[in-house]
Amino acid sequence: MKRIAEFIYEAGILQNTPRSGLWYLGTGSQNVAEHSFRTAIIAYALAEMRDDVDSNRIAVMALFHDFTEARTSDHNYVHQKYCVVDEKKARMDAFANLSFGEKTIQEINNIKDRKTIEAQIVKDADNLELLATLRSEQEQGNKRAGEWIITVKKRMITENGTMLAEELCRMHPDEWWFDRDGQWWISREE
Repeated sequence: MKRIAEFIYEAGILQNTPRSGLWYLGTGSQNVAEHSFRTAIIAYALAEMRDDVDSNRIAVMALFHDFTEARTSDHNYVHQKYCVVDEKKARMDAFANLSFGEKTIQEINNIKDRKTIEAQIVKDADNLELLATLRSEQEQGNKRAGEWIITVKKRMITENGTMLAEELCRMHPDEWWFDRDGQWWISREE
């Protein structure tokens, strides 16, 4: 039980670990826990579009894809040019002595290799989460976000990931809740 309790507290560090790429964008803020949660939601949705994958497994893979950043911090593309991070050691240490540790390490390694359809779906979900964040920043006036979006869209691996990227770019982030033409917003009547 002690090891599980330690793991729970370690997971909490992700709430305090900023996603550092947004520093270079100049606006927005997000922590690794927020990113991982929405990535898992996106991965599940992408997996549910297929009949040949396990949606729950993919969601769990996505949930843990950046877990070791509790130990290593988030390293954006600029940091990655100059910093060497021992991700393998961080994975081994983070999941040591846990009943699900070996299995989780294998899944994270699978994501890093990107050879399986499951890993490709998780990687697309990771990038789609960034794209959705960038679209929100773009709609709030950050002109540079549009330049970043072009690059992120090129990272898509799966057909469904590519189509979802296009849809995220087509629509306004508020469209899911704000019906500009709806009467309710005027009179609050159906």
